Amino acid sequence: MREAVLRSHRQAGLARLYGATALACLFACAVPFGSALAQDVNTMAQKVPSGSQMLLAADTLVYNNDKHTVTAVGSVQIDYGGNKLVAQRVEYNRDTKRLVATGAVELINSDGTKINSDHIDITDDFADGFVNALRVETVNKAYFASESGERMGGVLTTFHNGVYTACEPCEDKPDSAPTWRVKARKIIWNGEKKTVRFENANFEFFGFPLAYLPAFEIADPTVKRKSGFLIPSITYNTNLGLGVKVPYYFALSPTYDLTVSGTGYTKQGFLGEAEWRQRFNNGEYSLKIAGIKQQDPDAFINSNTANFDNGHNVDSGASGDPTKFRGMMGTKGQFAINERWNFGWDVLLQTDKDFSRTYNIDGYGDLVHQSSVYLTGLSGRNYFDVRAMRFQVQENTLSGDPSARGGEQPWVLPSLDYAYIPDMAVAGGQLSINVNARVISRNSLDESFETPYDASTPVQRVAGIAGQNGRFTAEAEWKRTFTTDGGLQLTPLLALRGDTSYVNADSASLQAIQQMAANPAIGAADDMRTSVARYMATLGLEMRWPLLFSMANSSHILEPTAQVFLRPNEQYVGGLAIPNEDAQSFVFDATTLFERDKFSGYDRIEGGSRANVGFRYSGAFDSGWGTNAIFGQSYQLAGLNSFDAPDLVNVGAYSGLQTSKSDYVGLVGFNSPSGFSGSVSGRFDEQTFEVRRAEIKAAYSGLPVSLSAKYAFIEAQPLYGFTTDRHEVTLGASTHLAQNWRVFGTSTYDIQQNVLVKDGVGFAYNDSCFTYVMTFSQSRDTITKEVSQNVGFNLSFRTLGDFGSSTSSVDTIQ
Repeated sequence: MREAVLRSHRQAGLARLYGATALACLFACAVPFGSALAQDVNTMAQKVPSGSQMLLAADTLVYNNDKHTVTAVGSVQIDYGGNKLVAQRVEYNRDTKRLVATGAVELINSDGTKINSDHIDITDDFADGFVNALRVETVNKAYFASESGERMGGVLTTFHNGVYTACEPCEDKPDSAPTWRVKARKIIWNGEKKTVRFENANFEFFGFPLAYLPAFEIADPTVKRKSGFLIPSITYNTNLGLGVKVPYYFALSPTYDLTVSGTGYTKQGFLGEAEWRQRFNNGEYSLKIAGIKQQDPDAFINSNTANFDNGHNVDSGASGDPTKFRGMMGTKGQFAINERWNFGWDVLLQTDKDFSRTYNIDGYGDLVHQSSVYLTGLSGRNYFDVRAMRFQVQENTLSGDPSARGGEQPWVLPSLDYAYIPDMAVAGGQLSINVNARVISRNSLDESFETPYDASTPVQRVAGIAGQNGRFTAEAEWKRTFTTDGGLQLTPLLALRGDTSYVNADSASLQAIQQMAANPAIGAADDMRTSVARYMATLGLEMRWPLLFSMANSSHILEPTAQVFLRPNEQYVGGLAIPNEDAQSFVFDATTLFERDKFSGYDRIEGGSRANVGFRYSGAFDSGWGTNAIFGQSYQLAGLNSFDAPDLVNVGAYSGLQTSKSDYVGLVGFNSPSGFSGSVSGRFDEQTFEVRRAEIKAAYSGLPVSLSAKYAFIEAQPLYGFTTDRHEVTLGASTHLAQNWRVFGTSTYDIQQNVLVKDGVGFAYNDSCFTYVMTFSQSRDTITKEVSQNVGFNLSFRTLGDFGSSTSSVDTIQ
């Protein structure tokens, strides 16, 4: 008795906890029109086709010629037109053409729907019938039960005093209440209209009544697509206010559909959206439009940035702007030309640079959206890709704000990548050919001048020039591996690369380059060239000697490695001669130690003769533990060190490779069968062994707790744009409080700025038919310390729909 009371109290607590958000969802569903939910499952079973043969198996058959009946008794099985019936006793009346089945009856329709009862009275074509105390299980695990039911025409089923749920029965307690269910005086399942209608219904949560719903309708649990209203959702934003979104779905054809929705915001008015989708045999495309006539564009004027651009907020209109209409149009598509070639696009057009992000337009709300048109081919090891691109930064800054990035993004018209590896060996080795080309056009100079030029704090970079520039690169590489009797592996390598490029920079870009060249810390000339042709030839040799050490309970592989690359100096560097557009992100660590060319893109080429020396290690233990490590150093043997030759972004500065002996780089990691894993990596000064860059990771994944921790340190890189050291700690945790319950949280702390950059916490419930997530997060600006908060929640009832925020406000740990 005590356990029953405690269980009842726990269930009541759970119901109260869910109540606030679940109740909103239920009233959103309780409307007189249908709710259309798209699900990929089979259609309803139809009548038995004419001409079908009935197969009957039973222990005994009894014929009564006086009553015109045939009775099958004992382990009766009937297969008729794809429908199967199993019972202890079946009586067939040839006059009425009805089957009466009794005793543990199970009827399985041709679509997989299961009907269980102790008594079924049905016509011989399985189209009409009456059932007492029936239970129905659909093919996608939705369940109906009722005191009695009627089936008419093979498509319409009426349940009297029925129950509906999508929760599977508990194996341990099959009679206990499911997570949720709908009890109704009458449930009408229409297989022709693909709807389920509930009349005089109560929604129960963990066995407790939560809401009374006079009448509402949902899509048939087996329906594939059907016109109707979708589940509404709610949002909140400081500038928009509270928003309620109601979508309607038009199933116009098996190959195309239309979804329209309206969102009412308390501060900005009505936002309309429409999305058209169409499929073909070889692909699909979509077109989305959205627009709003804002009630209050001034709400977007940020007090911290309103002085820029004369107070004009390019995001949402200027103060007093008579043209308050804002909108977007986006389209995506992908088509297979044949089995090897694909063509596609993703294009976004909008009146303001952050409209789609501000109004959370699905599919177009990312901070950086890449609009592109592309053609891709893939065959074996060969690859071809050509595309035109435009990077759209959906920021909420004003056009005159120095931190604004949107106007400085280039058009890439186009970018080409081609890789070819012959199937047959060439001179016993592997030949690979790579081609890359790109043309860039930028309207605004992208420069990182944090302050006017000051020799004491020279932080100056030109990340991208205004104007046009293009480059074509072709590279061929041949290599072959020889293994000696002692296990030493020798891999000679030959590579030849050629580039041609042109530059057409505007006057503002040339002036910025001159100012940068005047910086004595950089010490370079402003010899920006209009056209350049350059080459790079490489002769290399790699030597690896894998050594296997086997012990009683473990095995270890130690692999000393040395590489030597002989090549001429990199051409046209040291004088700011060529723009660097695609090789700006550069990190020297253990993962790039043995790369032939350590630059991240094609605009820079590693030149001069260099040697890379180090070792790799991996170990495996019988207990399930595993370890790995890399450690080494790089040496500039002769010629000009490319990492000590500045370009427009100072990419080699403070890299650890700018000296003849590089910094040491290393990585050590481990993993265990119990869920523990960790790694330590870093770069250390080649003379003092002082830490220049470091990252420490640790994680545990298991039940009931999952933990993660990360610490990152990067030393100051003034010429690269970072004047102070950077220290950051990120922590995350998730724990299962009970079955199906989880609490999680994460936080990131900037040690240098003494700011908790972001933090969040949430809890979630999840089972086979219901998911509930509630999150709360905060983020802080590292400079202004301004705090922004976000609350999100989502409820998902399987087969009924979702309600709440579209995304979680916290990155969760599983």
